[in-house]
Amino acid sequence: MSHGPVIGPNGPGVIRMSEASPRRFTTADKAILELLGGDVGYLDRFRKVTTLSRQVRSSEYLLTNACNIRCEGCWFFEYDFDKTTTELKSIEGIRAFAEKERARGVNYAIIIGGEPALIPDRIAAFISVMDYVTISTNGLKPLPVEGFENVAVQISLFGGGELDDKLRAIKPGGKRFTGLFDTALRNYEGDRRACFVFAITEDGIDHIEPTVRRIHENGNRVSLNFYSKYHRDEPLRMQNAPRLVDEALRVKELYPNTLLTVPYVIRTIVTGESHWGTFGYDVCPSLSVDHPSHAARLANGNPVLPRFNAWAADCNTVNFCCTSGHCEDCRDSQAVLSWILVSLERFRESGESLKTWIEISESYWKQFCWAPYDTRSTAAGQDLGRLTAASHEAGRPAGKRVALPLLAGGT
Repeated sequence: MSHGPVIGPNGPGVIRMSEASPRRFTTADKAILELLGGDVGYLDRFRKVTTLSRQVRSSEYLLTNACNIRCEGCWFFEYDFDKTTTELKSIEGIRAFAEKERARGVNYAIIIGGEPALIPDRIAAFISVMDYVTISTNGLKPLPVEGFENVAVQISLFGGGELDDKLRAIKPGGKRFTGLFDTALRNYEGDRRACFVFAITEDGIDHIEPTVRRIHENGNRVSLNFYSKYHRDEPLRMQNAPRLVDEALRVKELYPNTLLTVPYVIRTIVTGESHWGTFGYDVCPSLSVDHPSHAARLANGNPVLPRFNAWAADCNTVNFCCTSGHCEDCRDSQAVLSWILVSLERFRESGESLKTWIEISESYWKQFCWAPYDTRSTAAGQDLGRLTAASHEAGRPAGKRVALPLLAGGT
C-alpha cells in the first residue's frame, strides 16, 4: 500500500505526512525514501523486515534420525544422514546444548529430522531456551498445541494431488498407504502455526491449483518449493519449466494471500536464476559457518547467514549445510529465499526493484506464526472475498467448501 508523503518546507530531514504529524527521518531513511519515490508506506515495511532480519539468528537442528515415512526425494534418507551419527536423547543434554547455542548468539531454532513431531520433549527443550522455533514435519502426526502454541509448523508436500501419496506415503518398511495430505490437512485445519511447503514439479503441474485450493479451504498458508528428481543424472533438468512457472504464477493470482511465494521467487526456485546470477554453492548463504570445508567459500565475499550451523542429531557434529550438501542438485526454497534476502544490495538499482525485495522478505516471514505479521487479517479472508467475486462473475461456485479465516486465535 502506498502512502505518498508531502515534502514540506521544514528543511532537511522532515517530511510532512500532514500538518498535525510532521515526521523526521534519518539520513539513511531519506536515502531509502528517495529511492522509493517518497513512498513512506514502503519505507516502513522496509524498516520492519530489516529490523526483524537483524533480530533473528538461526541455526538448524536434526534432533532425531527417526521418521515414520520414507519419502522419495527426501535427502535425509537418500544420503544416509540417519546412519552418520547417533541421537542425543537426554533432554537435559539437549537443553544444555541449546543454551550453548544461545550463548553463541543463536535465538532461532529450525528443527528438522527425521520427524520432529515424534520427539516433542526434545522440541520443548529448545522452546525453553530459544526466542523462535520452527519445525519441519510430514504432517502425519500432529504437534501438540499446549506448550507449542508459538512453534511454526512447516508441513512438507511433494507434487500435490495423488502424486504426493506416490512420492511420500511410504512406511519405513516400504509398505505404501494413501491419504497423507488428507491427514495433514485434518491435523492442522485452521491452525495458525501451520504453513505447507509445497514442492512443485513438472510432473504435477495439473495438481497445483487443486492442492493450493484445498490448503486455502483448510485455513492454512502455503509456500512453494521445487522438487528435485533423485535417481536421475540431471535432477534439475526439465522439459516444461516455462509451463510450470506459468501455472504457479496463475495460481498465485487466484490465491495471492494463501500462496505466500511471490512471482520473483517462483521463477527463481524453478529456474535457479535471479536478475544478477545463478544459485549455487558460491552464493548460497545457508551453509554451516563452522564446517571446515567452507574456508574458501567464506572468503569469496558473498554473504552467509551469520552464525548459522546445521547440527546433526548427536548435537555435536556440524553438517555441511542446511540440506544434503549436494549443491549441484539443490534448489531448496528456503536456501534460495535466504540467497535473495541477503542480497539486498542487488535490489537497490531502482525503487521498483527494492519494493520487490521488500515483498519477497515479507512473504518469507509470513511463513512463521511467531513473526510479527497478522495472518488473521490477510490470509484466507481476502482470498475468500476475491474468489467469491470472481466465481460469481463466472456463474459458478467458488469451491466445494470455503473456510472462514481460521487462523484467528489460539488452537
